[in-house]
Amino acid sequence: MQLSIRSYSRQINAHSHVHHQLVLPLQGSIRLLQTGFEGLVSPGECVVIHAGNEHQFSADEVARFLVADLQDLPANLMQAQRLVFAITESLQRFCEFVEAQLSAQVNASIEEHLKAMFWLLLSEQQDFRVIDARIRRVQAYIEQHLNEPLTLQQLAQQAHLSSTQLKALFRQHTGETAMDYLTRLRMNKAKALLLHTDLPIQHIAEHCGYLDNSAFSRRFRRYHGVSPSKMRE
Repeated sequence: MQLSIRSYSRQINAHSHVHHQLVLPLQGSIRLLQTGFEGLVSPGECVVIHAGNEHQFSADEVARFLVADLQDLPANLMQAQRLVFAITESLQRFCEFVEAQLSAQVNASIEEHLKAMFWLLLSEQQDFRVIDARIRRVQAYIEQHLNEPLTLQQLAQQAHLSSTQLKALFRQHTGETAMDYLTRLRMNKAKALLLHTDLPIQHIAEHCGYLDNSAFSRRFRRYHGVSPSKMRE
């Protein structure tokens, strides 16, 4: 098994590989087309790409993914009928830890333990449910319009639901509200832009849907614990 943190581009790429591959979004989503699935894969989900299955994919440059290349899959994944499914919260949190570890240092011993734990968590995955298509549509809309002011009413319209229905259904499928999901994506994108680009903070605020730089700074500090300027130091 090989674990890596990857980013892709908006340019559509296509290939296949001799090994199985799992892609688990950490930040942002990936657009994927393969036999058996076409659509968006977002944080909290995993997509299985079987060996030899040619696939097309693209993603925003700031999106990040944990990618696992495997010669074999756990029995439960081999038997699963779905190629994309929601992962457990513990597995999602572990993926975030793997990202932090792989980004911090190279340590072969630790990486072997990470692989073993990743395999165990995959093996415990039992609920191969998919997120409701209406919720996936809202998630895709949020990702594509992060730089725009968005209201719960607008998001509900995308799902053809009332605001109350969207609140309940979104939490049921994702464990968080639609507006919390929106904030998380905006704050993660802001962090990525601060760390990986030299864009002025005002421009980053606008890219993340904030016309008021002060409001952006307050939200960023509450979410990440430091100001945007401090994050860059």
